[in-house]
Amino acid sequence: MEEAVDRAGAQRPWTDLERPPLRVLALRRALVGPGGWAALDVVARTGSTNADLLERAAREDVPDGTVLVAEHQDAGRGRLGRTWSSPPRAGLAVSVLLRPAAAPERWSWLPLLTGVAVVDALGALGVDAGLKWPNDVLVAGPGRPGKVGGVLAEVRGGAVVLGAGVNVGQREQELPPAAPGLSAPGAPAPVPPTSLVLAGARSTDRDTVLRRYLRALRTRLDEWAADPGATAAAYRAACRTLGAPVRAHLPGGDVLTGTAEDVDGTGRLVVRTSGGAATSLAAADVVHLRGV
Repeated sequence: MEEAVDRAGAQRPWTDLERPPLRVLALRRALVGPGGWAALDVVARTGSTNADLLERAAREDVPDGTVLVAEHQDAGRGRLGRTWSSPPRAGLAVSVLLRPAAAPERWSWLPLLTGVAVVDALGALGVDAGLKWPNDVLVAGPGRPGKVGGVLAEVRGGAVVLGAGVNVGQREQELPPAAPGLSAPGAPAPVPPTSLVLAGARSTDRDTVLRRYLRALRTRLDEWAADPGATAAAYRAACRTLGAPVRAHLPGGDVLTGTAEDVDGTGRLVVRTSGGAATSLAAADVVHLRGV
């Protein structure tokens, strides 16, 4: 039996039999190598896997395709400076460092295709998953619906780090409250958090979830390199925001209400207001104004 691995690489015992550590050696055998990933490391605890990979990339030549997973992430980073954490070995916090050969203007699709890869992985586990633009992963059941994860991409120089977090085994009392501040008078409450165990996934084994996700991400990245149009089509098919009436809270404080029509060639959300004007949004907190 493999033991947990701490940040320094030393092994230490674990005691929660319901939440075993990831099997690092088996994961490496399954995922690292030709056609897969360059390297895979698991740390017992960190503040942010994204931050760790970005710092490493600033100090050393981290290979394209390096994967970092944390058993416990206590200062995970979300959009707009938000932070989050989860109990040890209850979820997945995984980041991948890429050095894309594509032109930087195409990199805006990378966080979107990462979300599609999460949906691919969860669908294989029997969960009805979809995306809320730009970075939330939603599940409709068959158990408790809600937000089960999210994606954050960060860029430093020629490196892109794609971070994904998925709630896997969290019990109801271990989930945080829904993110505040996204509703306006008359708007629905923010989407509540959930986990795969609460949503009724066929498997909540974290090794299984991680393998499915990383294989799906590799497939989606290869597809994006070969056929960007296929990536856009896959995102549109997975995005539950499209076609919905929405209220978009913009970074400067303005609010835009309309119908989410499409994503444009750079992945921006196209919202058409009641007056007929179409606006492309690069960043916003989006509230669905009816169930989607």
